[in-house]
Amino acid sequence: MQRTVLVVDDDPHIRDLLTFALRKAGLAVREAGDGEAALADLEAHSSDLVVLDINMPRMDGLEVCRRIRAKDDTPVLFLSSRDDEIDRVLGIELGADDYVVKPFSPREVVARVAAILRRTVRQPAPLPEGGVAHGRLTLDAEGWRAAWGGTEVPLTVTEFAIVRVLAAQPRMVFTRDAIIDRVHGPGFAMTDRTIDSHVRNLRGKFAAVGGGDVIETRAGLGYQLGPCLGEAA
Repeated sequence: MQRTVLVVDDDPHIRDLLTFALRKAGLAVREAGDGEAALADLEAHSSDLVVLDINMPRMDGLEVCRRIRAKDDTPVLFLSSRDDEIDRVLGIELGADDYVVKPFSPREVVARVAAILRRTVRQPAPLPEGGVAHGRLTLDAEGWRAAWGGTEVPLTVTEFAIVRVLAAQPRMVFTRDAIIDRVHGPGFAMTDRTIDSHVRNLRGKFAAVGGGDVIETRAGLGYQLGPCLGEAA
């Protein structure tokens, strides 16, 4: 099946350049000229990857990525007009899969897009039957729902998969690599920083309903499910 890429940039010349190169590589391509148009396109159509310019007027690429990550794990390749550390850090923390600095070679972008698509065939580890309960945390494996003390906590697919991995073996400390392997399968390319970002988001969502002890950090090792008793973070 042909993979689809959404190219988002306020510069029509860059959109045309990338669209031509990506289509030549055998990919289906759609375009958006700003952040709002990109989000509307993603609501209406399925995309396998988003090539996203950071520096756009009105809604920049960082905010677009935040909104994408609030809903799903569609891969994102950032385009940045400056080789700036803050862009790189923010991009990675938001869950971007890669970035390219302008000016760039279209061939480089195509190569990076192809590399991301090769490693993002989404085959998450199968969920166990039934549910998991630990302290005030409950997970509905069949419905992909999480709750704290009976209050549902909205999670993305990856966030739910991470907390489910930890809850399935609450005494075990998982390295970041082990979490990636359990969630996406061996060989999936994802940075440690991305796992840290997902865990930070999980802590924030559970803390908002009183679950400040849902995940513990084991220094130098990784993460472990917390006691889930509702203690302060």
